[in-house]
Amino acid sequence: MVTRLSHFFLRTLREDPADAEVTSHRLLVRAGYIRRQAPGIFAWLPLGLRVKARIENIIREEMAAIGAYEVHFPALVPADPYRESGRWEAYGDGIFRLKDRKDADYLLAPTHEELFTLLVKDLYSSYKDLPLSIYQIQDKYRDEARPRAGLLRGREFTMKDAYSFDYTDAGLDVSYQAQRDAYERIFQRLGLEYVIVQADNGLMGGARSEEFLHPTSVGEDTFVRSEGGYAANVEAFETIAPAPLPIDGLPAPVIFDSPDTPTIQTLVDHANAHLDAPAPGIAGPATADATQWTAAHTLKNVVLALTHLDGTRELVVVGIPGDRDVDDKRVEVAFAPAEVEAATDADFARNPQLVRGYIGPWSETGPILGEESASGIRYLLDPRVVDGTSWITGANIHEKHVHSLVAGRDFAGDGVVDVASVRAGDPAPDGSGPVSLARGMEIGHVFQLGRFFAETLGLKVLDENGKLVTVTMGSYGIGVTRILAILAELNNDDKGLIWPESVSPFDVHVVATGKDAAAYALADDIAARLEATGREVLYDDRPKVSPGVKFADAELVGVPHIVIAGRDAAAGDVEVWNRATGERQVMDVEAALARLTAR
Repeated sequence: MVTRLSHFFLRTLREDPADAEVTSHRLLVRAGYIRRQAPGIFAWLPLGLRVKARIENIIREEMAAIGAYEVHFPALVPADPYRESGRWEAYGDGIFRLKDRKDADYLLAPTHEELFTLLVKDLYSSYKDLPLSIYQIQDKYRDEARPRAGLLRGREFTMKDAYSFDYTDAGLDVSYQAQRDAYERIFQRLGLEYVIVQADNGLMGGARSEEFLHPTSVGEDTFVRSEGGYAANVEAFETIAPAPLPIDGLPAPVIFDSPDTPTIQTLVDHANAHLDAPAPGIAGPATADATQWTAAHTLKNVVLALTHLDGTRELVVVGIPGDRDVDDKRVEVAFAPAEVEAATDADFARNPQLVRGYIGPWSETGPILGEESASGIRYLLDPRVVDGTSWITGANIHEKHVHSLVAGRDFAGDGVVDVASVRAGDPAPDGSGPVSLARGMEIGHVFQLGRFFAETLGLKVLDENGKLVTVTMGSYGIGVTRILAILAELNNDDKGLIWPESVSPFDVHVVATGKDAAAYALADDIAARLEATGREVLYDDRPKVSPGVKFADAELVGVPHIVIAGRDAAAGDVEVWNRATGERQVMDVEAALARLTAR
């Protein structure tokens, strides 16, 4: 049945919402697709639901093509399965927890691995039942600290999450590849550019992990790629450690005065102006001018505070080259599931051996940092800080530093941690050349979970020999509502949205204008004939609305094909308008119908 605007639940806005930060948020609210209910939470209106349903149908078709079956779990789930997996605690403040009237713990599910695992455990017991792939399209909930950008980062969002179950690693490889290939087809059908990058598994665990990122300037993820084909998000990038250097013959460490040098730049300026020391290029990093000290010759010691799941607080010092900064996302991954923040004034007050602005791992009386030192503070080193490299760093004395401090001779770390910022030009770890950096938005993620959830929750089946074996799993997610927002970001102009045909809420928008009954009669006929061919039609039949308002609404709503019945209606002519190309052409009704039904 033709959808008539005179009865349709739609109100467009002429002004942008005050809280809109990005184009998709602004246009989706103005065009009547969504309405804000609370930060990061939106109501879906009829237009929005239609676009969302079309995206979901593409996903369902591709899931069916690989033999995956749809199920649906509740959003409100009991805490016990998440306690068994350890994620009730690991999620920290990132999830919504609540209690029922009997004081039992529940949560609004951020993801459903545990429940999928238990469902299969309940129903399957033999290798003959496998492989199995099941999925759902369901709302998820995460208590984002800073929900922003409309649907791009919300507290409630719709995801398709699929899970594969196999009893051999080879079977998991096949299931994983099938899902990965299906994702490529889905994004191609949606017209979305994507880059597949190596990713960190985070709380999901498991082995192989890849993200599908859509390159966009509003993306929250940074990823790297080389011309040789390497691609990874910054969390998964692995720094190539240089070969150790000879230590024999290197000068002994020397403490020197360095007044007013609490920053790397002030230290470098002071060293070049006052320091009488061996040329830094001998044992330190290579520089264009080996007679000048640079930030790359300094060792920056960053003090971090970790809050572990049991509530204990631990200080950790990370030593990185002074020309790098600590990357927040790489730190988060490296120390997960602990929460990480910069050390506070109170932390320094409790550890007076850490002289702020002049921290270093060494003193003339013994090591300052490390589990074996007097402080007992763990000291972790960047992969570039290899034995034989010589550094300027803090002497743990106010306004004093030390030069010619050699790794492997004068100090050592308790381990290696790769958390420094990644820069354009850094070598790809696979040897495929230097990397460049770009911004992207995650639209899909595929994981080989392995056996963690199955082992934890007891999902086993009998194999060909009658022996119980633990099932191996894969997890595959697509952000449905995020994709909708990205499509809105990509497809618009200064007038409004311009949806791709594959996801548009309607196929054709018919507009009747003027006061002549012939225009409305012709528009009625066109709408009915289009519907008879299987096209979904939005018909603006509002009798007392001006043509200007109707045209503005049609441009804002963004149906890609618009037919206008107006002043030429009596002659049997209409104007056909292509929003994507901007082409507008007057033609007779039969020609218009032929064009609109030819696709």
